[in-house]
Amino acid sequence: MTIAIDDVMKARPRLLALGEPTHGEDVLLDVRNELFRHLVEHDGFRAIAIESDCLMGLVVDDYVTAGKGTLDAAMALGFSHEFGKSAANRELVRWLRSYNESRPSSEQVHFAGFDGPLEISHAASPRQALTELHSYLGARVDAALLPCTADELDRLLGADDRWANPETMMDLSQSIGRTPEARALRLLADDLAALLESQPPALRDSDRARLHARTATGLLRYHYWLADTSPGRLPWLLTVRASMMAANLLALVEKGPMMAFAQNSHFQRARSSMRLGDLPLQWWSAGAIVDAHLGDDYAFLAMALGTIRHHGVGTPPPDTIEGILYARAGDRFIVDPRTLGQPTPRESPWFGYAPLDPAHLPSIDAIVYVKDTGSA
Repeated sequence: MTIAIDDVMKARPRLLALGEPTHGEDVLLDVRNELFRHLVEHDGFRAIAIESDCLMGLVVDDYVTAGKGTLDAAMALGFSHEFGKSAANRELVRWLRSYNESRPSSEQVHFAGFDGPLEISHAASPRQALTELHSYLGARVDAALLPCTADELDRLLGADDRWANPETMMDLSQSIGRTPEARALRLLADDLAALLESQPPALRDSDRARLHARTATGLLRYHYWLADTSPGRLPWLLTVRASMMAANLLALVEKGPMMAFAQNSHFQRARSSMRLGDLPLQWWSAGAIVDAHLGDDYAFLAMALGTIRHHGVGTPPPDTIEGILYARAGDRFIVDPRTLGQPTPRESPWFGYAPLDPAHLPSIDAIVYVKDTGSA
């Protein structure tokens, strides 16, 4: 596969986004690991960012670059969405630590999460991002410039479980995102972020301080829309998440060429859409936002799967993208989507798998195909 990518993609972008059509299949992550190692060893890539909590990812980066903590701790504390349980993710972290161990910091490869601190049912408290940002500035600027004290932040934040209430997504009346305290915190987060950006480069350009600033403002915006009662609530939540993802990716790629890995839909250039009951939802994904900024320095490689038999996804119809590729020789390969003609859409019998949409083929730079994920 690593030889084939050189044939399909003659030039390397600064951000290569590799998407997967489903979560939880380690065979896809094994392919990701193989491709990423090739990009590190042959193309000078210096970071990988995955669809996981951006603040938790700092734990993993500390381990792979500085050896802080243990591999077990990095897997337990450094991933959201239960991704730390994946054997393939564990192998990625192990390899990163081994690669970095004997190298100077300027040659090390970094790990990052680029998702917000968000789960399907709820969003995290903004406490960590806000207090870290306040602490960073408090140690470096005149106290008179700070818009609040640490005690005031603590009082406004209150108990963290009020923010991370798993009932909030379905029952917006339980959200505290539009309380007077939350509104005050939004203004303070904005002021703290502005104060950071006003400082000299040596202070302003702290990657972690800027991450905490982005996350604090993004989280508070997300909580604000969790409490909304209008039809715009869900589109806004999807938009805020995509914007947080895109901002993290754009900040990371400033440091050098990198790979990002997430579900295909987060990287597509076409406008995203879905229907929730009778409500049509549309928004622009992180990939669409990043593509608007990076142009030719952004490339999207979409993964396609033939079967997921343990979830009832059998042999694909022959006229679909996955079916056309299923008929070709080989279990794993990369193809140019322009060679596939005009396939028909595939329907999945399992909600957790999203086949590639033929309408999106013109905006995909290459397809990474995996024939089977295992037997039933």
